Amino acid sequence: MKNGWLFWTIGSIVLSGVISCKKSQPPVEIPQLVKTSIVEPYGGKSSVTYPGKIKAAENVKLSFRVPGPLQKIYVSEGQHVKKGQLLAELDPRDYQLQYNATRAEYSQVKGESDRVIELYRRGSVSVNEYDKAVAAKKRITALYNVHRNALNDTRLKAPFDGYIQNKYFSAPEIVNQGTPVLSMINDDYFEVDIDIPTSDFVRREDFIGFKAVADAFPATVLPLELIDINQGANYNQLFNARFRLKRDAAPGLAAGMSVTVTIDFKPGAGELSVVPVSALFQQEGRSYVWVLDTARHIIHRLPVEVEQLSKDGNAMVKSELRMGQTVISAGVNELKEGQQVKSLPPVSASNVGGLL
Repeated sequence: MKNGWLFWTIGSIVLSGVISCKKSQPPVEIPQLVKTSIVEPYGGKSSVTYPGKIKAAENVKLSFRVPGPLQKIYVSEGQHVKKGQLLAELDPRDYQLQYNATRAEYSQVKGESDRVIELYRRGSVSVNEYDKAVAAKKRITALYNVHRNALNDTRLKAPFDGYIQNKYFSAPEIVNQGTPVLSMINDDYFEVDIDIPTSDFVRREDFIGFKAVADAFPATVLPLELIDINQGANYNQLFNARFRLKRDAAPGLAAGMSVTVTIDFKPGAGELSVVPVSALFQQEGRSYVWVLDTARHIIHRLPVEVEQLSKDGNAMVKSELRMGQTVISAGVNELKEGQQVKSLPPVSASNVGGLL
């Protein structure tokens, strides 16, 4: 009886220890089943070509920097003018009187100020007198320059060689400051227009060169200079780009000719990665993807910059992603950093709906 009680006691202790050990073991983390995708490179080219048209350069509207009555216009519409040629003139009398008065005062104040400054250098006047002389000279010099420039601005000159397109005023009408009086077309160059898609607009910082070939001169490469790219897309989701083309780039060039424009990119620049849109998630105002460590079966968050969303459900992103890496492509908002996951098998013909 005594021995039986002893065995029962020992058995109870052993059983309690086993149960206690089982309770102290940490819970086993069950890997989360996830759907994955392989990161692919965006198939951007090192250069792209687009059709375009040569057209006359846009007209430039010319105006006076000061207001006044229009005294005379020296040119007519359609006239060819040279850079620096006088085109129009305001009545300069008020500005001439103003300038003459300021010029007389300028000569007087400048002479007196220079005398005081020289005396100060010799130690003959105080610092206070010196400071007053310097301030007076600066004031009258600034006023003199303003009135001299105003008088000069009563004469409107051609900023470049070209043709007068329009005249908007006639003498002796009053012209306000900044109001167009004439318009000119620059005859030194043409303009070339093309429309580019979003996929190239987002890579505009990587543009390094532009050239064109006219259909009429297929053997001649025409260098282009980018003027600007419209920051807003048109109804076709295309962005207008304007280029400058020198008129003497090839003999016989004319407005209306068709051209093929080539845009070159930096070598290796502007390369984007392609991931499913479903792989993206937002945290702290930024876009991220979960990258799978295929060796340890855990995930890490990686920031990305979304450049474009395509109609096929993919996104082009700039990031540190590498071709061939694996990203989580579904249920991304339910995951956390360092979480263990298990990839679902790829979709097959027997896997209806791609659920597994």
